[in-house]
Amino acid sequence: MEFDEVIRRRRMIRAYDPDRPVPAEIRDKLLRHALRAPSAGFSQGWGFLVLEEPADRALYWSVTSWGGNAPDGWLERMSKAPLIVIPMSNKSVYLERYAQPDKGWADRDEARWPVPYWDIDTGFAALLIHLTAVDQGLASCFIGLPAGSQAAFREAFGVPAQFTPIGALTVGYRAADKRSPSLRRGHRPIDDVVHHGRWAG
Repeated sequence: MEFDEVIRRRRMIRAYDPDRPVPAEIRDKLLRHALRAPSAGFSQGWGFLVLEEPADRALYWSVTSWGGNAPDGWLERMSKAPLIVIPMSNKSVYLERYAQPDKGWADRDEARWPVPYWDIDTGFAALLIHLTAVDQGLASCFIGLPAGSQAAFREAFGVPAQFTPIGALTVGYRAADKRSPSLRRGHRPIDDVVHHGRWAG
């Protein structure tokens, strides 16, 4: 698929065919492409938890669902995705990398970082997974973990404390679904968001 077509087709898809697993070779390609993401100082301070077994996926939804209520339509559709990838950032890898002689921030002071590049770089990796899924004819959606669910998530899957999940990607073959009402908002005009030379308007 041409890159322009990948971008044109990119959507957050929330309904999946539960009877069509993601082929192993495509799953592996998603993860290989994630590792091509840029990272500050080539720190590569990320980790990816891959959930494919039904019991693992069910556990994920049980520990990250809001309030323990009965599943709503959104959760019913999303939980049919045959593959979940949880990208996680590791701040300590960046602080250690930039304390090395070629960088020289030996104090490991987090205040030196204007923004949390560990999260940004892991977000780049997540986007590469998402776009690769589109290129391979799959559907994907990036979602956040609800506030307050991280401790339960870490305990359920044995995730070390230094790793922070930035969200999760559901991946699978698309099932019929209604159009998101948010799309009625439309894209913001380019002149509203792009500023040349200086900020104006």
